[in-house]
Amino acid sequence: MSSSLKDVAARAGVSARTVSNVVNGTARVSEQTRRRVQAAIDELGYRPNLAARSLRAGRTGIIGLAIPELHSPYFSELAGLLVDEAGRRSWTVIIDQTHGDAEAERRLLKGDGGRVMDGLIITPWALETREVADIARPLPVVLLGERSTQGRADRVAVDNVAAADEATTHLLSLGRRRIAAIGLQPHLHNGTAEQRAEGYRRALRRVGITPEPQWERPVGALHREDGARAMAELLDGDAAPDAVFAFTDELALGALHMAHTRGVRVPQELAVVGFDDIEDGRYSHPTLTTVSPDKRQIAQRALQCLADRIYSPDNEVPASDLTIPHRLVVRDSTDPGAAQAP
Repeated sequence: MSSSLKDVAARAGVSARTVSNVVNGTARVSEQTRRRVQAAIDELGYRPNLAARSLRAGRTGIIGLAIPELHSPYFSELAGLLVDEAGRRSWTVIIDQTHGDAEAERRLLKGDGGRVMDGLIITPWALETREVADIARPLPVVLLGERSTQGRADRVAVDNVAAADEATTHLLSLGRRRIAAIGLQPHLHNGTAEQRAEGYRRALRRVGITPEPQWERPVGALHREDGARAMAELLDGDAAPDAVFAFTDELALGALHMAHTRGVRVPQELAVVGFDDIEDGRYSHPTLTTVSPDKRQIAQRALQCLADRIYSPDNEVPASDLTIPHRLVVRDSTDPGAAQAP
């Protein structure tokens, strides 16, 4: 016999309305209460009648997730967390890959293609901030990444300037002074690389080091081969760096590979820091020091923003601009013996 909403309420010791709020995301409840209700839902195997609920509310129960690259470890990990968290709300997630193409991003924001969605979570790379805000008006949208909030588009992101500053300051604290940055992307509009470069330069200036263009390497993409290519260029220069801050872990892993190929010892001769805390970095040799954004909290807060907007009766919820915590995880690529267990 299937369990009812009232059964869940009785098991969790809350009202049926509170259970409904947790399931539908129609009102804010405390994290402690949400977890208690979710535990009762899981224990009893309760599943709401999504079809009936959607028909009554005029909603589909489907949300979109648009990311630049499915094969990117960071985006695939984040997508998995978003799908899991959406499942707790009985939402179905349709995932699209944009490849950072402006027209693909524009089409999704306009709702073209015949897919009926209640809302969209998107990481736009190609479109300008103002265009994203203008297009997003008819559709509840949450932006993941470095965008100012305009119109009704919510934003969830880490503080890239502060995180890059912290990563570079860590390298400076080790006595490194020829610190290179790999990952500038002047051809994109998303602002991520620009903000990480700003944090890198800020940390250097604080100790009296003038940032120099020779140490800043642009990349066409954020893949391992791009990191390896940039590392080779740095090693072929007049002076080799003694540290590298890579704007993603994939770039950092490419840099580590090239350093090993060239016989450069890490971290003795070259300290390396990445960004994203993907699983590969916990098992690389040496293990990778990295900036670790709270990806689960990114997923949770993005979905809550979307729920607030979808279920707002007048759809006049003020735009949110949420900054998610990060931490620097020190491993062997900067400090031998400091590696934490995977």
